[in-house]
Amino acid sequence: MSIPSLGGAFALPGTSLSLKRMGYGTMQLPGPHVWGPPRDKLAALAVLREVIALGANHIDTAEFYGPGVSNQLIREALEPYPEDLTIITKVGFVRGPDGSWAPDHTPEGLTRAVHENLSSLGLEALDVVNLRLGGPHGPDDQSVAEPLGVLVELQRQGLIRHIGLSTISPGQFAEAKSIADIVCVQNQYNLVQRGDDDFIDALAAEGVAYVPYFPLGGFSPLQSSLLSSVAAELGANPKQVALAWLLQRSPNILVIAGTSSPAHLRENFAAADLTLSPSQVATLNSISDQVGGQ
Repeated sequence: MSIPSLGGAFALPGTSLSLKRMGYGTMQLPGPHVWGPPRDKLAALAVLREVIALGANHIDTAEFYGPGVSNQLIREALEPYPEDLTIITKVGFVRGPDGSWAPDHTPEGLTRAVHENLSSLGLEALDVVNLRLGGPHGPDDQSVAEPLGVLVELQRQGLIRHIGLSTISPGQFAEAKSIADIVCVQNQYNLVQRGDDDFIDALAAEGVAYVPYFPLGGFSPLQSSLLSSVAAELGANPKQVALAWLLQRSPNILVIAGTSSPAHLRENFAAADLTLSPSQVATLNSISDQVGGQ
């Protein structure tokens, strides 16, 4: 199999980091509901090694995936880390003993999370830390000043190199950039969930990366006869078309589709070499109007 193009690269603003536009997200590596060990540890390690073999240079993770599972797998599979690998993690949530998710934006919680990520990944400093705000259903538009200030202090201490934000509104981004340099935004966005269309364009104008989570629909997988028809025209599968649409949507979009299967990883990465025609893009753009939010 030929190595895919991975959609070219995007330089994070104010950094020396140039990230391939197709990366990898580790949320599917732990067990069911992002809890506990993987169903197949050898396959999980193989996926991470294949990510690097295919030329990707950024991986998205979090200590609360597992918890600790994704980070430990990354370290076991890839340490010593490739020189050009950027590991992007996030803080702001914790897991209960029953697997529940709860926000923790306290100074103590955020500081603890940064140190946990450093320890589990075996790093002296974290490349990029996304401050995960909002709730399970989207941004809450609360002030970002206090939790972001904690990360700025940890950055001053040399524990964090760069800061991003996750699950935020344009208003929160405006507030945040008056406090710190923000290199990326990670929000929910895909063919159906397109509430951030204007936000993506505004970030592109500022040169800030936009990283859509649940690019394939997450817990409600994307399904549409229009998507299937475009896939048939291209001789591809619907997931590949949905990822290719994201890459063509805006040059500042970085894709981190996750999988626990090496075969599915190769299929996802091959999406970077698909080219959608203007008419196919128009067909795909109409899906959100017909299907509505999923």
